[in-house]
Amino acid sequence: MDTVGIICEYNPFHLGHSRHIEKTKEILGGDVCTVCVMSGNFVQRGDFAIFNKHARAKMAVLGGADVVIELPVPFALGSAREFAKSAVFLLDALGVCDFISFGSEHGDIEALKNAARLIISDKAQEHIREGLGMGLPYARAQQLAADAVLGELSYVFKSPNNTLGIEYIKAIEEINSVMRPITVKRAGGEHDSDVGCSASALRKVFASGSVPLENMPGASFAVCMEEIIAGRGPILMKNMEQAILARLRATPDFAEVPSASDGLDRRFSRIAPIAPTVSAVLEGVKTKRFAMSRIRRVMMCAVLGITNNDVKEPPPYIRVLAMNERGREVLKHAANTTNRANNTANAAENVSKNVLANATKKATLPIITKPASVSGHGRRAVRLFELECRATDFYALGYSKAEERMGGGEWRRSPVVIK
Repeated sequence: MDTVGIICEYNPFHLGHSRHIEKTKEILGGDVCTVCVMSGNFVQRGDFAIFNKHARAKMAVLGGADVVIELPVPFALGSAREFAKSAVFLLDALGVCDFISFGSEHGDIEALKNAARLIISDKAQEHIREGLGMGLPYARAQQLAADAVLGELSYVFKSPNNTLGIEYIKAIEEINSVMRPITVKRAGGEHDSDVGCSASALRKVFASGSVPLENMPGASFAVCMEEIIAGRGPILMKNMEQAILARLRATPDFAEVPSASDGLDRRFSRIAPIAPTVSAVLEGVKTKRFAMSRIRRVMMCAVLGITNNDVKEPPPYIRVLAMNERGREVLKHAANTTNRANNTANAAENVSKNVLANATKKATLPIITKPASVSGHGRRAVRLFELECRATDFYALGYSKAEERMGGGEWRRSPVVIK
């Protein structure tokens, strides 16, 4: 049995996401185990996830995934390169994934692999450095480099899913992973799929106070409704404005915040203490040199107390958010040595031979299912988990129901298990 990794946010999970999982399984053929690494309560665009990570992980497993693991918050709020590299690192460290699947506008994996190879060439990197030296955003500098080096193929960098897929391919090569990339062709824009739905459109419907009656699998919609009824969503930045401004005004040194280089820290230091709204902060900091997505990420990292030290090294553990029975068996074998896995295999008569084929594979990081076990994996693991706890406590302040805003929620949460 093949095991495929998918890097995602599922904010929220919609029909396009379920189609991606289905098409991935069609490409690989036969029985396929799907492992997702997903952003937690904060997402790469520098915003709150519309619903909490355990709810979104539950949607994913109900929608076709077997395991969902968490991309820790400092890396989920990283640039596209940092996001991709850390997510690929976690999938590789799990030790069971044969492939990574992603959606792309181009749909031709060989063309994307070729683009990835050319964009890291010395000539392309020289063009990128020149563009950055001129004060261009990285994405624009990379596009100019692609235009100069790739010829007609440079157009692939003009579509966001292509660009992110290329980052996955680069990350696979950089860490010398045995995982192989595959892609499913998408249609439309950043979050669109060829089934005509988008995560951004769904978020707008939820934010308006309505509920989307189309473009979500029934199970995903049911989870969303459970969260709304329980007073745990949707979570919107506008409802957290005063808390955000209070954190920004208390930030002692923006220079310690990831991606706040090139003078961005000084702009935040000047604007954040006096701006009356979050929009005023963002607009006051904005210049042509800095993409708004980068500014939002810097702001959210400052709010959550994330520093450069938190992203100097890759994640030190694998945190499980949700799984089904097959996912549980795959994780069990990944966490065991070969001998222990063989002993488990002999005892697990109800497990398919295909699943047990993964028994010889081994995770290179500790797999966390019980929060208390983090303490046994070193100071850096403890620091990262405590940072995640604080981020979740801040996120919970966005819940409408007071009883749901209790702190310490991370220490009480076990993975969602779908029978």
